[in-house]
Amino acid sequence: MITSLKQVLQIFIFVALLSICAESKAQSSQRIAYPISVDKWITSTFAKGKTPPFSFQYDGKNSAGFIRKWKHSISPIESDCEGVVRYDVTYIDPVSGLEVKCEVSGFNEFGAVEWVLHFTNKSAGNSGQITHLKCVDLTMQTASTGEFQLLHAKGSNGARADFMPIIESVPAGDELTLSPAHGRSSDTDAFPFFNIITPDGKGAVVGIGWTGTWMASIACNDDRSVTLNTGMKKLDLHLYPNESIRTPRVAMLFWQGGDYMTGQNAFRQFMLTHHTHKVDNDYGHAPLCGGFDWGDPSPCNEYSCLTEEYAVALIKRHKQFGITPEVFWLDAGWYDGCGALNARGNWYNMVGNWMVDAERFPRGLKPLADAAHSLGAKFMVWFEPERVCPGTLFAEQHPEWMMSTSTSKHYLYNLGDKQALDWLCKYIGNFIEENAIDYYRQDFNMSIAPYWEANDTPGRVGISEIRHIEGLYAYWDYLLERFPGMVIDNCASGGRRKDLETMSRSIPLWRTDYSYGEPNGYQCHTYGLNLFLPLHGTGIYKSDYYSFLSGMSGAAVMNWALTTMGDRIGDMQRAVSKFNELRPYYMEDYYPLTGICDLTGDDVWLAYQLNRKSDNSGIVVAFRRPECGVATCDVQLKGLDADKNYLVRNIIDGSQFSMSG
Repeated sequence: MITSLKQVLQIFIFVALLSICAESKAQSSQRIAYPISVDKWITSTFAKGKTPPFSFQYDGKNSAGFIRKWKHSISPIESDCEGVVRYDVTYIDPVSGLEVKCEVSGFNEFGAVEWVLHFTNKSAGNSGQITHLKCVDLTMQTASTGEFQLLHAKGSNGARADFMPIIESVPAGDELTLSPAHGRSSDTDAFPFFNIITPDGKGAVVGIGWTGTWMASIACNDDRSVTLNTGMKKLDLHLYPNESIRTPRVAMLFWQGGDYMTGQNAFRQFMLTHHTHKVDNDYGHAPLCGGFDWGDPSPCNEYSCLTEEYAVALIKRHKQFGITPEVFWLDAGWYDGCGALNARGNWYNMVGNWMVDAERFPRGLKPLADAAHSLGAKFMVWFEPERVCPGTLFAEQHPEWMMSTSTSKHYLYNLGDKQALDWLCKYIGNFIEENAIDYYRQDFNMSIAPYWEANDTPGRVGISEIRHIEGLYAYWDYLLERFPGMVIDNCASGGRRKDLETMSRSIPLWRTDYSYGEPNGYQCHTYGLNLFLPLHGTGIYKSDYYSFLSGMSGAAVMNWALTTMGDRIGDMQRAVSKFNELRPYYMEDYYPLTGICDLTGDDVWLAYQLNRKSDNSGIVVAFRRPECGVATCDVQLKGLDADKNYLVRNIIDGSQFSMSG
């Protein structure tokens, strides 16, 4: 372990964007240069008479041709965060009454800006048709010529390559497009965070907040400018009288210094500071969780054979073995109809029955919560309210709130219906309160885009998606406001709903449904996700060093069998101790040491470094895969002072020695 690291990465206050000639594709063009302040950037970029850095078409006409003629106002909004400035910028069409309000925030410490658009029809009739919406329509130009690059990542598909980082050139005249699959924001094809790297060692890390089918394009116009467009993939609609919609949120953090990891690490801290839900005004750390001993005999699956007595006994066994987690985690299978031994159903096809299985839990879930609380731990429970199976409680009581398609037998609970949303908030909120549940885990195991498309009407393409996503945010916000100490675990077939908005409200404690416990894949997931997100977790199924460290990140879920021969109690205790020792490092600076490339093979080394500037220490985690024939791996550590000596400790065998920087 390195115990003295020099802070060498300077987080620059900002990289301003100054006007350039408007020859590019974008509606707004600016040049990367040193700034004065984010406040000045906002007030100048969104000033009256300036074309803003977003665009849309209104009845077929591009906003660049008319928006400067609309009524304009810009008003500062009081901010409760030090170093954060906020403005409402409004554009109103004096003819049609369409209002576009842009809520803009600037973050001085990180050189970051973000905004979200709201469209409101203030007329007595339908608005014109809104199409080709680009929430960001901005060209960035550099002072020197050269090659632009894009650092981005794959989404999640339950594969070893989930979140695999990719860095690729964007040649002049080329365009890279990103968009997820099936309507979930980090599903399979794309991840809604990326870094645009300029030829002169500057750039912008971009985060998109839209838990649906977002799109982004990065087009290199020439060897000195690149255009960024983001928005919804499908939007072609008019608004009814007095109707409003919101759009995807976009954040851009500007960086300089030659090394793109300067931007990545600044963005990680930006996410912690401004896009992580805080409890008692502190984001703290993601929890160490423990489950209820998966692995019952067939036909049991998930927790469909769990009973109150067995669950309470397992909670006590954690204490007996000295491995009490911070959170006890009750996953799928506790609800009515999915008790495996009565052959009525299973965890997957009984969602919508959000009542406790009275046969297995005759007193509800509160006895489990009480047992966890008696050990000083929290109690978390799994839900999947959006997917509803036919014949279940939700489907039978409220068929009017069920959205369907011709290709699926499952329903989608319509969060875009205000009455349905209010009912769900109160129902689940009351259930959480009655059962003394502390943390809420939400899963989502379906492709959602076909439901939105099937329920849109002519001239209103995209409205079902918008309303459902607005409802999802309102639902989570309701839970967090009603239960101030709550943490939401964000799961969607593993890790398919990670974006700026969901990460602001939740933590992905189960980041992918990739083969449970397979260590080499877990290493890859940590390696890629750490580039953008400091908080995420996965399951740990064995307590040996290779398996444990493979699953190590800012959070973890212990899935050790406590009732069969297997791992040793001492090894489990050691793993818990090491997790608590290493966890703080995952909150600070991160450096991938074995390159941005495909590291999914079993014949490679994978290594990364974490620097903790707060106490000038750091760790290096390195894995030699089983089929790798190379005995050693040379890496270049980051953030060291070449003139200093460092004490290096091997946490596995305890050996230590001194080395120069």
